[in-house]
Amino acid sequence: MKLVNIRKQYLVLLLFVTGFTPVQAQVWTLQQCIDTAQVYNKTLQIGRNNISISQQKRKEAIANLIPRITANADYKYFTDLPTQLMPASIFGGPAGTFKEAQFGVQHNINANFQLTMPLYNPQLGGAMQSTKIAAELSGMQLQKAEEQIYFDISNLYYNGQLLLRQLSFIDSNIANTARLFRNMQLLKEQLMAKGTDVSKVQLQKEQLETQRESVSSRYDQVMDALKFAMGIPLQQVIKIEQDIKYQINKPDSYRDAGTPAIDIRLASTQSRFLQRELTTLKRSKLPSVSLFGTYGKTGFGYDKQPNDFLKFYPIGFAGIQISYPLFNGTVTQRKIGQKKLEVKNSELQVQLVTEQNLMQTNNTKRQLAVAQKSIETSSAQIKLAQTIYEQTFLQQKQGTASLTDVLLADTSLREAQQNYLSVVVDYLKADLELKKLTNQLLITN
Repeated sequence: MKLVNIRKQYLVLLLFVTGFTPVQAQVWTLQQCIDTAQVYNKTLQIGRNNISISQQKRKEAIANLIPRITANADYKYFTDLPTQLMPASIFGGPAGTFKEAQFGVQHNINANFQLTMPLYNPQLGGAMQSTKIAAELSGMQLQKAEEQIYFDISNLYYNGQLLLRQLSFIDSNIANTARLFRNMQLLKEQLMAKGTDVSKVQLQKEQLETQRESVSSRYDQVMDALKFAMGIPLQQVIKIEQDIKYQINKPDSYRDAGTPAIDIRLASTQSRFLQRELTTLKRSKLPSVSLFGTYGKTGFGYDKQPNDFLKFYPIGFAGIQISYPLFNGTVTQRKIGQKKLEVKNSELQVQLVTEQNLMQTNNTKRQLAVAQKSIETSSAQIKLAQTIYEQTFLQQKQGTASLTDVLLADTSLREAQQNYLSVVVDYLKADLELKKLTNQLLITN
């Protein structure tokens, strides 16, 4: 799968030069936000570290096949020499009796090298296969994290753009209301309007200003969440593009990328991992064979005059050790039974995730189709509502329409604007969700 082109070097150089404290806020595109997150997002950094950890564990498993050499040395001073019982018949005594005898000297020195090397160990082979699958799992988990970061940043970016568009609508509505307020004041001065009419318009203007403050606060919160997801300091001042760029795609155009969605592949790989653990448990009943050897020196010393001495003698041997588990209290059998149930659950989980993905894909395609039609309808409704408001405002100015008619037209215009924003949000979310379900979220278009 071809991943999104990450312009890391460019971003690192840019952010290093600016130091995250630019004098004037930079306008960030969606792709720049995603690329920055690829470099600085801490979740992704943890994911990459987990991949390195998995690779190190695999190397550790392979290293168990390499011969091990250890150096040993010890010194013993016997305050009491070991005592052995010898048959008295050796010295001409009666049979069935024994005589105590002490052998050796008080000073004993041992120094040697020991070598051990596994020739066949089924558990080591299983561990190597398991760590290989675990490394694959870490890579998939990183990809899942990348998809989630892409998804989250895109959502936050779109929400920020929609809030900017909402602010633009509110500013336009405030300008319209201010114009209506001035007109009503003139009519009141000419005794053609009541004071309550002027108060109604003033109340609407204040409500719009309060709404603008609320939307502006929500925009700041979205920007902080966006900067957090990108991994840059919250003090960094950034701006996003105001124009919402999206392309209307038919639901049938979202074809399978050739590989299953990441959730399906994660479940399948997890099932493989459990299968490998089950195989390793079964093979643990087989014998293991290892090679071992020792070479060194043994020293004996005596410090009493006139026969004091310190002499060393070589010692060396090699052999093969076979270890075969005969009975361990049915512990292994119980572990195998547990692992079989885990494998069965993992297979059911794969089926569950696959069926869930298919269901969510079909539902999201339906949502996308509805959102596409709603965008076209709501866009036309905004134009119509704007035309009605302008005409009603002119009629009210000419005295052929009441203030209530103007306020109703203004309310209809705001409802049309809000409906448009809502359907755009629904479309963008459905588009992202469908790309995620069909494994196209990180594919370059």
